[in-house]
Amino acid sequence: MATIQGVAERAGVSTATVSRALAGKATVSAATRKKVEDAARELGYVASATASSLASGRTRNVGFVLPVLGSWYYGSVLKGANRALADAGYDITLYHLEDTDRHPERRKRLFAEFLQRKRVDAFIAVSVELTDSELARIHDLRKPMVGVGGPLSGVTTLSLDDRAVAHLATSHLTSLGHRRIGFIGGEERTNLDFALPLHRREGYEAALADAGIEPDARLRSIGDFTIQGGYEAAKQLLGDPRVRPSAIFAASDEMAIGTILAARDLGLRVPEELSVIGIDGHELGEFFELTTVDQHPVEQGRLAAEALLGELRPDAAEATHVAVSLPYELKVRRSTAVPQAANRD
Repeated sequence: MATIQGVAERAGVSTATVSRALAGKATVSAATRKKVEDAARELGYVASATASSLASGRTRNVGFVLPVLGSWYYGSVLKGANRALADAGYDITLYHLEDTDRHPERRKRLFAEFLQRKRVDAFIAVSVELTDSELARIHDLRKPMVGVGGPLSGVTTLSLDDRAVAHLATSHLTSLGHRRIGFIGGEERTNLDFALPLHRREGYEAALADAGIEPDARLRSIGDFTIQGGYEAAKQLLGDPRVRPSAIFAASDEMAIGTILAARDLGLRVPEELSVIGIDGHELGEFFELTTVDQHPVEQGRLAAEALLGELRPDAAEATHVAVSLPYELKVRRSTAVPQAANRD
């Protein structure tokens, strides 16, 4: 079994230098660190996580806070972050904030107890809108944090402009000539997650206004950002032939896929009789030939991890917390088309 002494002999340095180099200490030169890392790699040496933590004060672990497990979007962000963190030698500890409306004590315990255990060096929070007291607890730990989804005071945040994304999706439909455009969004009563459902509806309505179209409440329905939720919401919109839309903008790709399935069950052809567009860039989008606004969630995770790693560098200057706008792009596929003459106002 490779030992720290063997690495020191191969690199021509002391065991203390090996320990400091592998712990990422700024007192070790880049050239010496590379010699040590090369020697460790050649010998197959892996430092004890416990010993490394004691020597450096670092756990080489990042806490990842998510509101939902099992969601394609959150899984994709986690995938992108994990790739970058693993390449840098970091593990991930997952903290799940499931259904905190019904079980608020779980969320309270997370910030009062779990995050205080010093098991992680830093945090990434995805679509988690923190209260002032929760943010204060994070800042009291003096650990770097990056947020994905919306502004957090004193934290570097990567945000998608949900109004602009929804505006682009709806404008694609109006540019094709659609006038009766349905909208499937999320529940707005609580406006959690940085009011994403509200902002996407506002972007939809702004695009209608730009096209001279009066919003019609009968053309709006609520889903839960799942395929099943989109399916049920679309059936409500499409079931009444008096107000049936010629196109539907769903605020997520999963709801858009549910919409396509509902249309098929009702005997409607996509896109000949119904155009459908979503938001996300879901991996099933190509299979369903879904037009979407791709928000590149894997890339979001990578960018968040790289921003955090920058703050974790031993030689990092005092962090300047900034708001970073995330990229997005329209991907046109077969699910949208010019409306048939019978569907034009």
